[in-house]
Amino acid sequence: MSNPKAPADPVETPSIDARLVRKLADILKDTGLSEIEVEHAGLKIRVARELTVAAAQTTYVAAPQAVAAPAPVAAAPAPAAEAAAPAAAVRGDAVKSPMVGTAYLSPQPGADAFIKVGDTVAAGQTLLIVEAMKTMNPISAPKAGKIVEILVADAQPVEFGEPLVVIE
Repeated sequence: MSNPKAPADPVETPSIDARLVRKLADILKDTGLSEIEVEHAGLKIRVARELTVAAAQTTYVAAPQAVAAPAPVAAAPAPAAEAAAPAAAVRGDAVKSPMVGTAYLSPQPGADAFIKVGDTVAAGQTLLIVEAMKTMNPISAPKAGKIVEILVADAQPVEFGEPLVVIE
């Protein structure tokens, strides 16, 4: 019942210890916390500090500017890389990874690879294995043809949709 009276009664306001508030503020400063709240003997003190918006903006603005500056420099080689990709697409069809995982070119370490460049494969033939979540998933040829290019190395991590093999 004393809590409803406390805010309305100006006599109880001086009971707040300024040294305690300063100590709490020092704790915030030393630990990097943004706020702290203490309750003792019916008295509740909350000390919070504001992070300046200017500091947050400076942090976030600096990173995009650093990234944006090299982009025009890197833009010139990108068309050359894009030009090479259609050349590979013209030579055949890319078999893409159906999942994120690790690509293996052979059924077990030390064994011969499933395929080599220049091999002729039948539709449904295993080209390689992608391990995902401890499960070995065979990647099969979608069509019969000749292996033009193998785009991954043995035990290489692969992403969903990443081209693995080109079949002509």
